[in-house]
Amino acid sequence: MDAPRPGPLNAITDVAGLRVGQVTRDEPGWLTGVTVVVPPEGTVGGVDVRGGAPGTRETDLLSPTCMVDRVDAVVLSGGSAFGLATADGVMKEAYAAGLGWPVGEPTQVVPIVPAAVVFDLGRGGVFENAPTAEDGAQAWREATDGAVEQGAVGAATGARSGGLRGGVGTASAVVDGVTVGALVVVNAMGSPCAPDASLYAVRSGLADEFSDAPAPNPAAAQAYWEEQAAALDELRAGTATTLAVVATDASLTKVQCRKLAEVSHDGLARALSPAHTAYDGDAVFALATGDGEAPDELDLVRVQAVAADCVTRAIGHAMLAATSVDRTEDGGVALPSWRDRLT
Repeated sequence: MDAPRPGPLNAITDVAGLRVGQVTRDEPGWLTGVTVVVPPEGTVGGVDVRGGAPGTRETDLLSPTCMVDRVDAVVLSGGSAFGLATADGVMKEAYAAGLGWPVGEPTQVVPIVPAAVVFDLGRGGVFENAPTAEDGAQAWREATDGAVEQGAVGAATGARSGGLRGGVGTASAVVDGVTVGALVVVNAMGSPCAPDASLYAVRSGLADEFSDAPAPNPAAAQAYWEEQAAALDELRAGTATTLAVVATDASLTKVQCRKLAEVSHDGLARALSPAHTAYDGDAVFALATGDGEAPDELDLVRVQAVAADCVTRAIGHAMLAATSVDRTEDGGVALPSWRDRLT
């Protein structure tokens, strides 16, 4: 067996055919956005939702007991339930491209666009500001198969995790000829920090991918944990969530995609503590493009384990790439980055 190594981009777009598009709304009064993952036609999908306060669309359709097994796009959006409107724009773009589940004549198709949202309402200053269908359509149109922008962009523009600014992160791995990738939107109730305020995720890095992560400042760490203890009194249910998309070029069934999503939650729990709480809507989508062969049972377990590791690593990249923002003058919030607050 080969040791896993990052793909050329160390991104979910290392899975051939996958594209990612993002729209960032960070003008005055806004801190929100949308991230769209567009797989090649015929990609099989699954999902596992574990958070206690999810905001989702079309996730029931991905149950192994349901008929549809193809996914045309996955939408991750800010805006809480209002942000589910972004999927409307993606659906229209997918339909215009001739994609969708056939329901009649050749032109009569319905695009399959599962979606999930994170809570960021009011963080930019105006509670009603949420991404729109046009934002979703723009993200689709701008999706590319190149490097993925990370940090406080797209669906993670207004994200936070453990009182720090969250972000979009991505990572990939190639093992035994199979490519696996993950993209994560980190907006968790839990903290990405270990007791010494270092990032849990850096312990799972491949080679030297986290060599630029500085050591935390002990005094800053002490102050951070004191602030976190006080902040628990201000939490409200449904105001956090971490979302992920994992993808592989292996040939998987819908049932196997569901299991891939389930195991990938382990990677989320290794990088954030606590995870899957009543305050979070944590969900993981899984995509299998089918470019490669179907793995045997033991190889499938390895793909699942590597996918979970990619989720952990993607969370680390998200937190390291995030930058600080302060919208308190607009009535919003201040979100310090991990680098600024703890190093």
